[in-house]
Amino acid sequence: MTEKRIKHQFPGVLVAIVLVFFIPQLLLATDSNNKSNVIFILVDDLGWKDLGCQGSLFYKTPNIDRLAGSAMRFTDAYASCPVCSPTRASIMTGKYPARLNITDWIPGLDPKNRKLLGTQDIHQLPLSETTIAEVFQSNGYKTFFAGKWHLGDHGYFPEDQGFDINKGGHHKGSPPGGYYTPYKNSKLEDGPEGEYLPDRLTDESMRFLEENREDPFFLFLSFYTVHTPIQPCERLIEENNKRVALLRYSDPPNIKERNGITKLWQDNAAYASMIQALDENIGRLMNKLDELKLVDNTIVVFTSDNGGLSTLRSVGSPTSNEPLRAGKGWCYEGGIRVPLIIRASGVTSPGSTCDIPVSSIDFFPTILELTGLTSMPEQDVDGLSLVSLLKGENTLNREAIFWHYPHYHGSTWAPGSAVRAGEWKLIEFYEEDKYELFNLRSDIGEKKDLSKTHPQEANELLKMLHLWQEKLGAKMPEPNPDFSGK
Repeated sequence: MTEKRIKHQFPGVLVAIVLVFFIPQLLLATDSNNKSNVIFILVDDLGWKDLGCQGSLFYKTPNIDRLAGSAMRFTDAYASCPVCSPTRASIMTGKYPARLNITDWIPGLDPKNRKLLGTQDIHQLPLSETTIAEVFQSNGYKTFFAGKWHLGDHGYFPEDQGFDINKGGHHKGSPPGGYYTPYKNSKLEDGPEGEYLPDRLTDESMRFLEENREDPFFLFLSFYTVHTPIQPCERLIEENNKRVALLRYSDPPNIKERNGITKLWQDNAAYASMIQALDENIGRLMNKLDELKLVDNTIVVFTSDNGGLSTLRSVGSPTSNEPLRAGKGWCYEGGIRVPLIIRASGVTSPGSTCDIPVSSIDFFPTILELTGLTSMPEQDVDGLSLVSLLKGENTLNREAIFWHYPHYHGSTWAPGSAVRAGEWKLIEFYEEDKYELFNLRSDIGEKKDLSKTHPQEANELLKMLHLWQEKLGAKMPEPNPDFSGK
């Protein structure tokens, strides 16, 4: 019997089947009480080992550790770029920075006296891009942004990209007035004398929760912490000074990294106080969720936009990513591997971990699937939904993850790119015209270059990287005709 005859003979049955299948979906889409809320917490420059649950023995993070204990923690999570703006653009769109042509922090460095000329990327997230906030806004969610934006100037602020409310988001990458009021921020009114910025951003977020507890919401809390300036939380600095005084080095505190120096110890009291203040505010926010009885229907994502600042031209970095190599600005693991915690009631198992490599390009499709919103194949061209992993499966249908950072950075990084496929990772250095290969399963610190002993793996990854760059139209640095040095 053909499909056409079935429709003709049993039209009532088909109508009933259609109604039974679709009515629950329609109710889910229209009944605000059934919609899952989302809180996305993005910390600036938070290193992979800056939390107790990530192995830090120095920083105090009991509240974030508690959040991890109620959620899934990803051990091999990556930012899509070793600096902030590109990663933030990828979170907003689900696309690789190279596809968006936002490949450096805005406006970035553009030296004219180096061997290569870095690529010319754009300095704002185009309004033509569909942001995750716009998706939620169009589906009846209240959308709220607090903190660091760094994705464009006037006309490209959060309120221009799908957020109903913007508290503090503007074009600057660090707080222009520092971490204490007056903030010198046109998007954030000054507070009472002595007010600390992370406290204020959390207060604004909690107020939003209070006022929108009856409505579905998408809350994006983007802390400026722990970006420079390293400015201590005054109420916590004394106890951290005392803890630093008790430290004794068993190994050298620093190590040379090409033209830079990498910090190997976590021993900065001011930075530790900033981490501790961050943790206290995460505790406050999670307690507010509990108080408002919103825990069970609120998805929480906690992550960082790049690795911790551990490598600079001279001694003085605020944190260490050890055992990971280098830090912010580098395509070594210390610059791109970040903490990631996701809690989704009824989906994630408390205290679970996942070691499958994932990237910030994956948040867009993951959050849409978790909230039951319509998938967007035309938008999800790079990221993959992580829901299967959140449910406990241990495979993801992806060949590799890529990074393209064709710029110079203050950390002494020079233009290059990287790819990870399974346990293998290759980094290409354009200025040196060389590449390095590492096996992350046996060498998480990327200490042993295997490119000469494993040429087949190196060539396969190099080819994979170049094909990806060609497919996305990634812009490449060019030789500097005016360069005359070494």
